[in-house]
Amino acid sequence: MYGPINLVLTKNYPTEDDELELVLALSLLEMKDQQPSVPSQECQLLQQPGDRHNQSSSVQLSSGSKSQGSSYTQLADVPGTRKNTDSAQTGPWRKESPPQTTKETELLKSIQLDKRKKQTPGTGQPVSRQDTVRADDEMMGEEDLNQSEKPKRSKNRRQRRKGAGQQLLGLPGSPSAPPPVLLWFRRDLRLCDNPALMGSLEVGAPVIPVFIWSPEEEEGPGITVAMGGACKYWLHQALSCFCSSLERIGSHLVFLKANREGNEVGSSLQTLKELVKETGARTVLANALYEPWLKERDDAVVSALQKEGVECRVFHSYCLRDPYSVSTEGVGLRGIGSVSHFMSCCKQNPSSTLGVPLDPPVSLPTPSHWPQGAPLDTLGLARMPRRKDGTTIDWAANIRTSWDFSEEGAHARLDAFLHDGVYRYEKESGRADAPNTSSLSPYLHFGQLSPRWLLWDAKGARCRPPKFQRKLAWRDLAYWQLTLFPDLPWESLRPPYKALRWSSDRSHLKAWQRGKTGYPLVDAAMRQLWLTGWMNNYMRHVVASFLIAYLHLPWQEGYRWFQDTLVDADVAIDAMMWQNGGMCGLDHWNFVMHPTDAAMTCDPYGSYVRKWCPELADIPDELIHKPWKCPASMLRRAGVVFGQTYPERIITDLEGRRNQSLQDVALVRREFGQYVDKRSGCDLVPLPPRLVSEALGLSHMGGAVVKEGKEFLLPVITRMEFKHQLEDPDADAASNPYNAVLKGYVSRKRDETIAFLNERDFTASVMYEGAQRRERLESDYRRMEGLPLLPSPRGRVRRTPTAKDRFSIVPGGAVTSLK
Repeated sequence: MYGPINLVLTKNYPTEDDELELVLALSLLEMKDQQPSVPSQECQLLQQPGDRHNQSSSVQLSSGSKSQGSSYTQLADVPGTRKNTDSAQTGPWRKESPPQTTKETELLKSIQLDKRKKQTPGTGQPVSRQDTVRADDEMMGEEDLNQSEKPKRSKNRRQRRKGAGQQLLGLPGSPSAPPPVLLWFRRDLRLCDNPALMGSLEVGAPVIPVFIWSPEEEEGPGITVAMGGACKYWLHQALSCFCSSLERIGSHLVFLKANREGNEVGSSLQTLKELVKETGARTVLANALYEPWLKERDDAVVSALQKEGVECRVFHSYCLRDPYSVSTEGVGLRGIGSVSHFMSCCKQNPSSTLGVPLDPPVSLPTPSHWPQGAPLDTLGLARMPRRKDGTTIDWAANIRTSWDFSEEGAHARLDAFLHDGVYRYEKESGRADAPNTSSLSPYLHFGQLSPRWLLWDAKGARCRPPKFQRKLAWRDLAYWQLTLFPDLPWESLRPPYKALRWSSDRSHLKAWQRGKTGYPLVDAAMRQLWLTGWMNNYMRHVVASFLIAYLHLPWQEGYRWFQDTLVDADVAIDAMMWQNGGMCGLDHWNFVMHPTDAAMTCDPYGSYVRKWCPELADIPDELIHKPWKCPASMLRRAGVVFGQTYPERIITDLEGRRNQSLQDVALVRREFGQYVDKRSGCDLVPLPPRLVSEALGLSHMGGAVVKEGKEFLLPVITRMEFKHQLEDPDADAASNPYNAVLKGYVSRKRDETIAFLNERDFTASVMYEGAQRRERLESDYRRMEGLPLLPSPRGRVRRTPTAKDRFSIVPGGAVTSLK
């Protein structure tokens, strides 16, 4: 059985020499089919990962389909890749050619040389190196290929997606073509830096990209809301864009819905088995997913298919570090849950090197027969609700206008951030009124941008803020916690906090969800979430603190709402964040965002609130976050009527609600004293068997794991405010020396400006008091002498014309009015 013949065709119209060369190639293929096949002499065109033939020096002839009833082969470029060091990939790609007789070799050379002479008649110029490579590449062995000079790398990475401009030509396919490869796409909807995609080219066979939708498998065993409404809508749009990207390189994506086995839920395994049977594929490739229930599903798929003789390979690319390879050995368990501890574990126990991002392929070999797929709309990802009159409720209209769902949109947003927002990210990433964040989280979640590509581009930027790169470590930390605690999305990790006395007021929850709490900063963030499916990280902390610390609603309610409305809803990240914010995760938040004072940091001039709460647009800056303090005349001029144009506050006693929250925590910690460390005052958390085995050093003993039964407790990070509250449970928050309420700040630069203005005003005040003292002495002297009094100076306390805050007050008399 022989592979395809490798030919190079230009965009010129075929001449007699082209036709002769084509006829000779087909005759050679016929002669080889009559000879006894030798497995070791199979023809494969596999390019070396380190080489980049961007000059179209190598071409792959692969099978494709152009019409019904006849099979064709498609001529396409083999994509160049960067050197990759992924552990899941096999050895270096190689290029092997079938043996040829002396007559065949000489005849092919003579035809190609004669054709080149005719193309440049009478010039007398030597043939270019590119033409030489194209002519001799057919007969070049592996040794000659390794000795050839590598072409230069392209400077602009974005240009690598464009093809080399060679024409695609259909040729009759060989009946002995290799079986196709099933490329199973999940959350890796990209062409750039996709190890599974490049691994499918390594096989040297036709590639069938497939996407299988199985909502039951995505959800998992508990209440994870892994695919909420906003996430499913993004997935629908991303799949449509990715299908177009595949079509541009000569392929397309086959959509399938998981088949059911009897009364059971849809199974991806059953669908893959049917695909293998229909297409004859002997290889299945995919990129790994790390949710425990999805990893269990993938392990079952690999095991079942391998028993049927199908090779399965899973590649690591979704995180920078495989969460199942992270170990605490050499670091210990102290500080677990913090990103510093996680990074120390990664440094102490390094895995395989990260490697260089892979370039996108120029083309994909296509099969002679495509499996029967389903239209994308039948998956029901973008289904909209209908009213009773039959009209559609298009709740995603604003989401469509706010985002570009394609892979190109991800790279465009990354480039824009690295050229602008990255310079302000380190100090002002919390600003909600300015685009200082990257907004790349949905692209990372759906794999339209790989974390490795993002890290390389961030490191290559002129400004490399460590805070931005540290966010990728937080992402990996969340998946590591999820692998250790599979029930993280619905079960509190700290046992005492399961007994917290939460509120059951559904009206408060509904007001929070709809952005009608009466607190402008919270309402603006929740309205932005509903309309665009996104908000920055600082605003997520603000609304989470308000829900938990002030409304006393359970963190699970906030987690489920975020999962349903965020376009970047990630089970691991949201579960870790809401557990920490709900006081029951591995790492306590050491702060509580105040619903009004936090605006000094994220929205000091009220522009963010004016954008999402336009009914408050005419209220002055200093009162826009506290409209209830406005005088009645100011409210009338602004057109604000509480309860009509803007909602009343659902709670008014913020300090009292905060005190109650602290007392509830102190009560459950005292009630469950066995989960509180007497020496340090820290909470104790039961350890999973995997961490216990690493702590006891059993991981080196043949992978032994401590069996469940005995509970091992570990002191974890606990907020100092809670430790002090345990000593005096009835004390209020104001008297607690470790009060965690964050009052908010704008920036160090603004603090310095305020200090300067205060100092200037103080100096002016002292000068003014001295002048007044001299005026009084002069007035007294004139009265005693009977002289007429001097006229009083004109001027009142005024605000400087360019002032943006309330700190720039200039005393009267210090500034004279110009006439």
